[in-house]
Amino acid sequence: MANVIFYEKPGCAGNARQKALLIASGHALDVRNLLTEPWTVSSLRQFLDGKPLREWFNAASPRVKSGEIKPDQLTPEAALAMMLEDPLLIRRPLLQVGDRREAGFDQAKVEAWIGLQKTKDTVNDICLNEKSLVHGRRCRSTTQA
Repeated sequence: MANVIFYEKPGCAGNARQKALLIASGHALDVRNLLTEPWTVSSLRQFLDGKPLREWFNAASPRVKSGEIKPDQLTPEAALAMMLEDPLLIRRPLLQVGDRREAGFDQAKVEAWIGLQKTKDTVNDICLNEKSLVHGRRCRSTTQA
């Protein structure tokens, strides 16, 4: 099975489900904190190249959801600069196996790439509790640590 570098936001329930599926599928994880990783434009861009700019963003980010940031109106350079300043904007998880890098968790894509066990429910990168006010406060508070 694969050795997966998994960049997460600690405490994220969605990332916990994704990690559990990867481990149950026999993969070894090297879990890293997406929020404290010393990203550069070059290192971050490797996970995002080839995707539409809108898909670079975490759709559950308060700044995206509120309309403060409109991904469709940004250049790639402006988007990357914002993400370096505020890593909560980055679609997660970021995954790396060997030289291949991906942003987000599309179960079918990950299954085709490295293999996953079958699941009853779909595991993806959509926030499980994005409508929960308590969850939103908890998500924002993790970035202040």
